[in-house]
Amino acid sequence: MTLVASDQPIAALPPIGDLRQPTVTDLVFDALYARVVNLSLPPGAKLSEAEVAAQMGVSRQPVRDAFYRLSQMGFIQIRPQRATLVTRISKEAVMKAMFIRSSLEEACIRTAVTKLTDAHLDALDEVVDRQDAAVKGDRRSEFHALDDRFHHDICSFSGLGFVWALVKENKGHMDRTRFLSLSAGAPSAHADHLRIMEALHARDTEAATLSMRQHLGKIEGILNRLNSDQPGIFCD
Repeated sequence: MTLVASDQPIAALPPIGDLRQPTVTDLVFDALYARVVNLSLPPGAKLSEAEVAAQMGVSRQPVRDAFYRLSQMGFIQIRPQRATLVTRISKEAVMKAMFIRSSLEEACIRTAVTKLTDAHLDALDEVVDRQDAAVKGDRRSEFHALDDRFHHDICSFSGLGFVWALVKENKGHMDRTRFLSLSAGAPSAHADHLRIMEALHARDTEAATLSMRQHLGKIEGILNRLNSDQPGIFCD
């Protein structure tokens, strides 16, 4: 059969949209991932398929699938016939995550300098102000969420939302380390964000890029300090 191009419009196609509902496995994975990253499930914690399934009111299969996804990301160690363990924090994984994140976000902030509107800058200033309140109130989880919001919005406002999707996919090991250091590290991170905003307001590409690089690069010093203070939490 010969197909011939036609100028006639094709028949109307139904809209699909981005409406995929999360599966049960997704929900189990998200719940466990959040607890591993925020250290509610600390390194060395034991996990049981049966207990997780019972607590969440699901069958064991989606829990098994979620465990597998977490193990592939290096967050848990599945041991047949024995308890599954939350892994210690891999220093190598943290440094790999930092490299990926820094490379992506430095490129993103260069675009942000020219793309962000005054309204975008005002919105980012508001996020930074809320971070200040979270620091003063010692609300660590809130600060962490606002930290993510700050970096997400820079990417999104720049028309590079896909960058944040890639960062989020790779930053979990960094986040575990960051949660350990939030009590002392949040004020420093907030100060870094103020410097980034100063450079964005000034439309200074080099200053914005340098500020972002220094901000994200601090994780190496944090990692070394924590490894010295709490060596049992980390592994090579």
